This record gives sequence, structure tokens and C-alpha cells, in this order.
Amino acid sequence: MHGTAHGEIDLQIMWNRLIAVVGEQAQVLIRTAFSPIVRECEDISAGIFDIRGRMIAQAVTGTPGHVNSMAESVGHFLRHFPIETMKEGDAYITNDPWMGTGHLNDFVITTPAFHRGKLVGLFSCTSHLMDIGGLGNGPEATDVYMEGLSIPMLKLIDQGKVNETLMEMIRANTRLPVDTEGDTYSLAACNDIGVRALRTMMEEFALDTLEPLADFIIDRSRQAVLDKIAALPKGVWSHEMTIDGYDAPLTLKARLTIGEDGVLVDYDGTAPAVSRGINVPLAYTKAYTVFGLACAISPDVPNNAGSLAPYRVVAPAGSVLNALRPAPVSSRHIIGQMLPDMVFGCLRTPLPDRIPAEGTSCLWNIAVRGQWNPGGASTPQTYALAITTNGGTGARPGLDGLSATAFPSGVHGTPVEIAELQCPLIFWQKELRDGSGGDGATKGGDGQVMRIGTTQDRPFELLAAFDRVCYPPRGAQGGGNGAPGRVLTASGRTLPGKGLTVITPDDTLILMTPGGAGLGPC
Repeated sequence: MHGTAHGEIDLQIMWNRLIAVVGEQAQVLIRTAFSPIVRECEDISAGIFDIRGRMIAQAVTGTPGHVNSMAESVGHFLRHFPIETMKEGDAYITNDPWMGTGHLNDFVITTPAFHRGKLVGLFSCTSHLMDIGGLGNGPEATDVYMEGLSIPMLKLIDQGKVNETLMEMIRANTRLPVDTEGDTYSLAACNDIGVRALRTMMEEFALDTLEPLADFIIDRSRQAVLDKIAALPKGVWSHEMTIDGYDAPLTLKARLTIGEDGVLVDYDGTAPAVSRGINVPLAYTKAYTVFGLACAISPDVPNNAGSLAPYRVVAPAGSVLNALRPAPVSSRHIIGQMLPDMVFGCLRTPLPDRIPAEGTSCLWNIAVRGQWNPGGASTPQTYALAITTNGGTGARPGLDGLSATAFPSGVHGTPVEIAELQCPLIFWQKELRDGSGGDGATKGGDGQVMRIGTTQDRPFELLAAFDRVCYPPRGAQGGGNGAPGRVLTASGRTLPGKGLTVITPDDTLILMTPGGAGLGPC
């Protein structure tokens, strides 16, 4: 830092400034993205890393699945592109589920940040793209090759020059070439803005390296979490949960150990990977498990490499929580987002006053696809849309659960007006599902009821990826279960919770999202 030692107050101010830098990075991504799930729902992550690949700061917006798996993906980028080979103006890309954020629909772009000709850090970002080819964003594929275009670790931009061959490949392998290209450039642009904001900060504070600041942030955060863990009861606790699965129930098992130097979650005994795309790569399993631990143990400690370090997660290779290539993983969020509830189940005995009951947990994304003639156009156009919806969260100690709220994902629900602009669907009903939350001393949050039809004389496809239909959220400490989800049509058909279904233009899709479970006796 120009040879000048900075005091702790200076370092804390710079830490806060870094959070503002990545916040600006994230807002550029949200405001320039083409996909509604990014623009309206903020299904993203953005962060800054030091040259060792350690996450220093993340934007406050974004999802734990993206943020915490992106934190691991930067290490993969550095293995493929060593820092000594990086040039100013470079940018790297992948959507590899095992080195990115768990499925092909998420692009990760990492950009080296140079200041006065010297590499000082890395910016990375992720967002969900609506369509990347293949069978689409549903669980029907039987291997990852069927799920869409796979981009290995590649250089997207070489010293400011875009890899046009790669961009042409991307455009040729999606049903939405304009949106997909636009989202790719949006990701690259937000990193560039991050680099620019970092340079301004480093000039202001007379910095020529980030390493002392990175060490301060990471060491302080790690110690803060260790201090929290030191105050906890020590021991081993287990929990298990049965969920719907694809065509048969699956059982998840966890064993949580609180020790002097950290917390270990071991998913030994969990069901093996299945033949359809609800499997979870280990990075995504770690992401949501660690998020659950942080919520219960260290919610006030900023998320970075230091605060993540005391938490360890392991799962048997080949299990549904550590699926190996080429397992299908497109709908990995279904099971991955159940994992905070698994953590909470383990911690309910040692920390009963902190732990909520089970909630819907997994997003009830309405993935639809078809053709339409927007504005009376003579040539049909393809649409593919993921309409984000949620059920109720579990009751909390002393507080009811939240209705129609995404936890643990945190993404916003897609506004009806936006969905109806992007495709020919019409929402005839969207309201709270009164009474769907479980009873208890505190009640679970309610789910939603939606009735959805089409304005055109064409069917639409529903790529269903719903859970908590057969196995609803379970009450805790004497509380009642939440209501199970339901998928049906106005014509009387009961539809499966997962798989592709065609809804005819004369019918209406009815969705009832689950309610959260209750906590404690009434």
C-alpha cells in the first residue's frame, strides 16, 4: 500500500467501500440483463476476489447458490488460466455445472482487474439465462449432454477483443439468441464496471495492492465465525428428510458435528444420484449447506472466504448431493434448496431457540415454453420463460413464517405484468392460499394459488420441477405440517410434480404452492 501501514479504522472503511464496489457491479448486471429472471428477480451473484482466488466481498443482492458456488469457481478459473498469463482486457467464461454454479443455465464470467498495469484482483459474476438449448430448463434429461450447450473454461474476451467464434456458438445453441447474447455481454460489462470502480477506490486510498486488505477481511471474518462456534454446544446431531424425488421418493441424511475448530456436515447415507435432472453437484450442495449454517450460527458476519472457511461439507461421490459427470443436473435447485432445512433439523436440538420449522424451501419456478405471435406478428416466435414463484416459509421462534417468500433462494417473484409481456400466458388468479401454513405456537407462512391460461390458440409446455407435493414441510416441536403443493388443470387432470406436460389452449393450469410448517404446540 505504497509502503504505508493502514490502521484498523482505515481498513474497515475500505472494506465497506469494497462492498459498495461489488454492489455497483451487481446493479449494472441487473439493469442491463435481458432475462426477466435477472432484471426482475435478481437471480445473480457478483463479487471480488484476490489474486489467490479468495472471495473478499460479495454484493448483498443475489442467491446463496450462486454466490457460494461462484466463490469456489474462481479457483477453477485460476487453474485453467494462471494469473501470470492474464492480460488487461481479458475475460473468461464457463457454464460447467461442476466448476460453475451447478447447471448449464448459469454463465460465470471472471475478469482480471489491473491497476497501473499490475494485476490486483478478480471480479466474477453469475446470472441465470432463460434458454441454453437442449431439452430446456427442466428435469427430463438423462445426462448433462441433453441439457444444453456446455461451455468449458474458455477465454471470452482477449485483451478487449471478443471471441466471435464462441459467441456464434452460443447464439446457435439457444432458442433465444438475442437474449442469450445480451445476457453474456451484460455479465462481461458488470465486471468491467467493477474493475473501473476498484481503480477509483485504490486511487482514493493510495493502494497498489489489495492483499493486506484481503488478509484483514478474511482473517477477521474467519475469527468472528470461530468465536460464534466456540460458544456453541459441542457434539454430533443427525437429521433426515424424505422428499418427492423424480418418480420415487428420495431420502436425504445429514450428520452435523460441532467441534472446537469448525462445523462439519456429512451427507453420508443420502440417496444415490437418479436418472433425471434433479441431481446436485457438490459445489451447489456446499453453497446451500453453508448458507444454512451461517443463518443459524453467524448471520451477522459478512460472507467471504474467511467466514466460509470454518464450515466443511462432504457428501458421498455418486450420491444425489454429489452427482458426478455426466449426471443430469438442470433442476439441481429442487434438492439443493432443501439443504438449509437439513442443517436446521440437525441444529434444532442444540439450538432450539434459533431454528425455524421446514418451509417450501425449493422455488416453484413455472418454466414454460412455446410459440406465439406477439403484437400480431405474421411469423411465430419462440418463447421460453421461468416465472419465479414461492411457497410459504416455516414458522420461526416467536414469529410466524412468511407467506409466498423465497427462502433460502432469496429471489423475487416474477411480476405478473412482466410474465404476460414476455409470453402469451395470462394469470386469471394469483393470491395467497389461505390456511396453507401449518398451525402451531407460531404458524407457517401461506403458499399461493395461481390459475394460468393462454391468450393464443396454441398449447404451451410446462417443464414442471416442483417438490413438496407428496411430502409437505413438516412441523416441529408439536407444530402442524404445511399444506402440500398441488399441480392440476381446470379440466380435472392431476399433473405430476416433475416432467414435461402440454397445456391445451382450452384448459387452465392451476398451481397451489406449499405452505410452511408450524412451530410449537398451539
